[in-house]
Amino acid sequence: MAYVDGFVLAVPKAKIAAYKEMAKLGGQIWMEFGALSYVECLGDDTPYGEVTSFPRAVQATDDEVVVFSWITYSDKASRDAVMAKVMADERMKPYMDNMPFDGKRMIFGGFEAFLEL
Repeated sequence: MAYVDGFVLAVPKAKIAAYKEMAKLGGQIWMEFGALSYVECLGDDTPYGEVTSFPRAVQATDDEVVVFSWITYSDKASRDAVMAKVMADERMKPYMDNMPFDGKRMIFGGFEAFLEL
């Protein structure tokens, strides 16, 4: 069963083009190093909930869009190996030094899949 890294973050609307550029390069690098899939989604219907919601979770403001993304791997060991290579790759350095979003508000985690239809 696959292993999944999931991410939720808020991107300023003025920086969506820069984020898409970063995501395209990131996706190419992740896939090059062995990820099975790489998906990035811009929030289109993410209402601000009274208690919980995607915008609340990342403290999104009116001038930001919620991004939901995930990367799949064959297993956790593969994910750890791919992640180490990606983090060491010089092509990502310009983005790591100047991300087009507030990384402190990003939610991320690794998950073991238990059902896949």
